[in-house]
Amino acid sequence: MPHKITLTGSATGPLREYDRYVAFDMREKGSPSAPKGLKKSTFISYTVFVAKKAFNKTGLTKKSIMHEKILIQGEPTLDIPIDECPGEVGVICFQITVLPNKNDKEKNQSEEKKEPKQEVSASSEDSQNTEPKEQEEEQAPVSQPVAKEEKKEVKPIQPEVQQAPTEEKKAEEKKTTLSNQPKGTQDLLNFDDIIVPEEFLKTRPNPEKTQKVIDFVKRTGRLDEPLTIEKGSNVLKDGYRRYVVAKTVKMDQVPVVYEYQK
Repeated sequence: MPHKITLTGSATGPLREYDRYVAFDMREKGSPSAPKGLKKSTFISYTVFVAKKAFNKTGLTKKSIMHEKILIQGEPTLDIPIDECPGEVGVICFQITVLPNKNDKEKNQSEEKKEPKQEVSASSEDSQNTEPKEQEEEQAPVSQPVAKEEKKEVKPIQPEVQQAPTEEKKAEEKKTTLSNQPKGTQDLLNFDDIIVPEEFLKTRPNPEKTQKVIDFVKRTGRLDEPLTIEKGSNVLKDGYRRYVVAKTVKMDQVPVVYEYQK
C-alpha cells in the first residue's frame, strides 16, 4: 500500500512555478500532548508539488494561496533535489481542495434562512392572484380556454427538433476521433491529467523499444496502443513507455483504456 498523507492549512511561502507543476511550502504542528514517557512532536515543514492543470482548476493565485485554507491529499517523497524542496518532506499532491472560510459559511446559513420566508410570501401572492383568475374563467365563454390549449400544444415541438441533430453530430464526431486511435481505445484524455505513480518514475524504459514507438508516432500521428488508466483517479496503471513517448513528442491528448477500481 502506498503512503498517504493529508495536510490542511495555508501556504507559508510564495508559489514557485516550474514546467508542468507548481510548488509551495506548508507547515503543520503535531499533537499538543504526547503519550506518557514520550517527547512531544514538533513542527514539520512540507513542500507540496501540484500539477499546473489541477492547481488552475482551484482558482487559487500567487497571492490568495497564502490566505486561503486548503486541503492537500497525496504521498510523501524524499527523492526531489533540495533546491526544489526546501521543506523537510516533499508531498506529491493527488488532490487539492479549497476549504470554505467561516465568514462564507455564516453568509450561506443566513441566506438559507431568508429563502423559506420569501417562498412563503410568494406562495401567498400566487394564491391571491389565482382567485380572481378562477372567477374570470367561470364567467368567460367555453370557446376561449380551448383555443389557448391548442396553442400550448404546438409550441414544445420546435426545441425537440433542434436538439436532435446537435446530439447526433456530437456522437458522430466522437466516433470518428476514436476510430482514428489504436484498437481498444475507450476515450481521449488530456496528457496533463494523468497521474504517474512513483514506482513508474523510478524505472527507465528500454531505449530501443521506446525509439520504435516514437518512429511509429511520427509515421502515423498516433500511439500504437492505448494507456491503461484507473477510472476516476486518472492514475497510470500500464503503458509507461507510451507515456514517455507522448511526453517526448509533446502530445496534448492520449488514447486510454479505463480500469475500474476494485
